[in-house]
Amino acid sequence: MASRTVNKVTLIGRLGKDAESKFTQSGTSVATFSIATNWQQKDQQTGEWKEHTDWHNIVLWRSENVAPYLTKGTQVYIEGRLQTRNYENKEGREVYVTKVGAEQLMLLGGRQGGEASGGGEYSQQPVSMPRSAQRPQAAAAAPAPADDASAGQGITDDDVPF
Repeated sequence: MASRTVNKVTLIGRLGKDAESKFTQSGTSVATFSIATNWQQKDQQTGEWKEHTDWHNIVLWRSENVAPYLTKGTQVYIEGRLQTRNYENKEGREVYVTKVGAEQLMLLGGRQGGEASGGGEYSQQPVSMPRSAQRPQAAAAAPAPADDASAGQGITDDDVPF
């Protein structure tokens, strides 16, 4: 029997600052950002619930369609895998860095508080951005030709993100 392994991460959190977008030498876009997730733990001495925050570093490849929407406070759903890299720092010590390589991203709504701000800048509807479905917005919003049989129905195959 072959041994199996699983490397899967699922996170829902808020961006701590705007995503940083860059391009590789070959022209592939990459966005890096961090998200905060919260959890609670009951203090054994006082019996009070204390909230803790964990920060997760995220790397999103081929992000040109979604990077402008990755701003501080935006709530996101991330699916991906853990990636650990190591290097030697200036003092000669080995340093390990763990990031989440995002494979799927969903924008879950507005900034902190859940309300859209800036005159409709953020959608309240989840926007799925799986890597396989990323494409320019203009292509998805193109109107159907008048002689098309589905012209009066309002929804076409181009509206489905997968």
